Amino acid sequence: MTPPDLPLRALFDAQFQASRAQIDVPLALRLDRLRRMRALIDTYGAALAEAVQADFGVRSIRLTEVADFFVLRSLLGDLDRHTGAWMKTRRVRTPIYLQPASGQIQRQPLGVVGVIGPWNYPLQLTLGPTATALAAGNRVMLKPSELTPHTSALLATLLHQAFSADEVCVALGGPDVAHEFASLPFDHLFFTGSTAVGRKVAAAAAANLTPTTLELGGKSPCIVDASADLDAVAIKIAHGKLLNGGQTCIAPDYVLLPQGREAEFERAFVAAVARLFPCGAAHPDYASIISERHHARLLAMVKEAQSQGARVVEVAQRSGSGHERQMAPVLVFQPPAEARLMREEIFGPVLPVLSYTDLGQAIATVNAGPRPLALYWFGQDGAARDRVLRGTVSGGVTVNDTLLHIAHENLPFGGVGESGWGAYHGETGFLRFTQQKPVLVQSRWAAASLFYPPYGATFDRVMGLLKRWL
Repeated sequence: MTPPDLPLRALFDAQFQASRAQIDVPLALRLDRLRRMRALIDTYGAALAEAVQADFGVRSIRLTEVADFFVLRSLLGDLDRHTGAWMKTRRVRTPIYLQPASGQIQRQPLGVVGVIGPWNYPLQLTLGPTATALAAGNRVMLKPSELTPHTSALLATLLHQAFSADEVCVALGGPDVAHEFASLPFDHLFFTGSTAVGRKVAAAAAANLTPTTLELGGKSPCIVDASADLDAVAIKIAHGKLLNGGQTCIAPDYVLLPQGREAEFERAFVAAVARLFPCGAAHPDYASIISERHHARLLAMVKEAQSQGARVVEVAQRSGSGHERQMAPVLVFQPPAEARLMREEIFGPVLPVLSYTDLGQAIATVNAGPRPLALYWFGQDGAARDRVLRGTVSGGVTVNDTLLHIAHENLPFGGVGESGWGAYHGETGFLRFTQQKPVLVQSRWAAASLFYPPYGATFDRVMGLLKRWL
C-alpha cells in the first residue's frame, strides 16, 4: 500500500465516514492496530533511527532507541495490557432521589483524531498519541514535522503500509498544510510543539469548536535547595538539559541556586558534562541542533545576554571533528530578566543560572512568569520541598532528578496555562480520546412522578424527607 495522494479533506471525509459506520470498535481490532504499530517499530526501527540521524545531522541511533523507541514500547505494552479494562462500561452509584434507577458511563471512541507532531522527538511524540488514540478506538490523521523530512516521509510510507487510509493516514507538508490540517473538523486535535504555534493551532481549531490537547513548553525551572549535594545534582541537571542537544520540551530551562554556590555549581556541572560526553561537543551521542536557523537563534541569545552583563561559560568545547551544529553547552550566570534567555523557551544546550538569597525569592521568581511545563526540585529538606510544591503550579514535577515524571505511565503528562492544556499517558490519555457517555436507566418502579407538577402536600412531604438525606 502506498501513501494516498488525496486532498486533506478527502482523507478526513473517508475517516469520518468510517468512524460513523463503526462506532463500537471491538477490543480485538484495537489490539490488532496496536500490534501492527509495534511490528512496524520492531521491523523498521533501524531505518527510522537512521532517518532521524539524517534529519538532525548528529542524533545517534542509541539516543533514538532510548528517547523514542524505549518509551514507545513501554506505552504500547501498557496499552496492550489495559485497553480491555479501560474500555469497559462503568457502573456508578445512583443518588437516593433517583433510585431504583441505575447509572453507568459508556466509554466510546470520539471518532477522528488529528495529531500534529513535533520535530524534536519525531517518533515518540507522533506515534505515542497516535497509539493512544487507536487504543481508544479512533481513526487518526497524522501531520509530522516538515523539519524532519526524512523521518516524516519514511513514517508516512510505513504507516500507509501497515494501516488502511481510513484507519491511519499521514499528511506531509509545511506550515500551509499544517494550517489546513488544524482547520479540519476533527473530533479531537492533539498538538505538540511551541507555544507560539500552539496559539495558531488553537485558533484554527476553534472555528470548528474542535476540542484540543496542546502539549507546549515554556521555562521549566530547577530549584536547587541549600540542602542539596551539588555534585549529585549537577549530573542530573546536565543529563536533563543536554539530552537531545537540549531540544526537549521539559528540559531544565534555568537553575535557581543558593547565592554563594555559583563557583561550586560551575565546577560540578563542567565535571558532569565531561562524564556524559568525554570528547566534548563532538561526541557522537551529543545531538546537533536541528537547523541553522535554530542554531543561530541560540547563539544570538547567548551573545545578547553577555552584552547585558551576564557571565558566559562555554563548557566542553569541541576536541575533534564534529558536526557544525553540535553546539557546546553554555552556562550563563545572572542574565537580566529582560534578556531573551529569560523571556523565551531556550530549547538548546544553554543554561541560565540565577542566584537567590532565600527560598521565598526562588518561589517568587517562578511565579512571576508563565506557569511552566515542568519543575525540578533538588535537596534533602522535606519541609523546603513541600513549600515549593505547595507554592508553585506547573504541568508536572520530578524531585531530585529531571525528566523522569514523563516516563511514569500512571502519571498524567501535560501543561498548565501557557505551557498547554490537557494531559495524556496511561488511562488519562485513553480517556482524553474517549467520550464518557453518561447513561441513566430508569426503573419501572420509578417514583420520579413525585417531582411532577402540580406541586402540593405530597411534594412538600417528599422534599422534607429528602432534605434530611441530602
